Amino acid sequence: MDMKKWLDDLKATPHKKAMPVLSFPCISLMGITVRELISDSSLQAKGMKMVADRVRSAASVSMMDLSVEAEAFGSQIKVSDDEVPTVVGAIVTSEEEADALQVPAVGAGRTGKYVEAIKKACELITDRPVFAGIIGPFSLSGRLMDVTEALVNCYTEPDMVHTTMKKATAFLIEYAKAYKAVGANGIVMAEPLTGLLSPAMAEEFSEPYVKEIVDAVQDDSFLVIYHNCGNNTIQMIDSILRTGSAAYHFGNSISMKEMLEKVPADIITMGNVDPAAQFRSGTVESIKADTKRIMSECCSHPNFVISSGCDIPPASKWENIDAFFEAVEEFYAAK
Repeated sequence: MDMKKWLDDLKATPHKKAMPVLSFPCISLMGITVRELISDSSLQAKGMKMVADRVRSAASVSMMDLSVEAEAFGSQIKVSDDEVPTVVGAIVTSEEEADALQVPAVGAGRTGKYVEAIKKACELITDRPVFAGIIGPFSLSGRLMDVTEALVNCYTEPDMVHTTMKKATAFLIEYAKAYKAVGANGIVMAEPLTGLLSPAMAEEFSEPYVKEIVDAVQDDSFLVIYHNCGNNTIQMIDSILRTGSAAYHFGNSISMKEMLEKVPADIITMGNVDPAAQFRSGTVESIKADTKRIMSECCSHPNFVISSGCDIPPASKWENIDAFFEAVEEFYAAK
């Protein structure tokens, strides 16, 4: 698929399809648990297909499971039946441990299953692009060092952070290439931990490494969509844009209206209905109201695409998800 043309067509279309990060809620459609889903590539592909058949989305986006890559490096993870897996503890606590950290081969841990899932999903979903999900380099390094410690280490142990970042980046490039090789049309790269840094720190510890990944894999057939749901993204937008990603996706902790005033009009920018407060815990009425509010504030920008602010939680109600898509249709019908 010519993804550059897909982007251009998306910008040119006045009534744009929504593009939420929507995969985990397939568990209720399939009658399975998160534990079962993350362990089986066929279930993941089937779930993505069931979601694609149900909703009118601009693309199919796989799970934003930010434990997969850290697990491949050797991190311990906590798995449950109804929540996204999380990383427990740290495996890099010193410069010596950073130096000794081994870059895993793609296929380590569950990474092979996730690549296989996208291959199968691409065979099942042929009417829209399929995007794989990967973590960003600083967010991965933070999970290897412990999230809180990583933020402190940027000030106290910068060399240790850079050593870890280089190894994280080397792995993520190969991981993204593996997705590209099996037919994915791009990746959604989740770099939320960067959103907690100061703009200067983001420029040093995230931007160059994200750009290295983008430069290594992005072309007309394979796009990188950069996701950051941190609350400092507006302040660091210049650094974020310098990564050269094809499109950007922001969370609900910022004003999309304000963000769109900072992003060039030719760059697709997505967001930002609250995943927890609306998709998971809201009502049909509240999610429709919030979706239409954001669209009314933002759809005057031709580069805006309505989306969730982050990955929609596994236990989210399908009546709320359906209401989100209904609100998009209703908003455009009323114009």
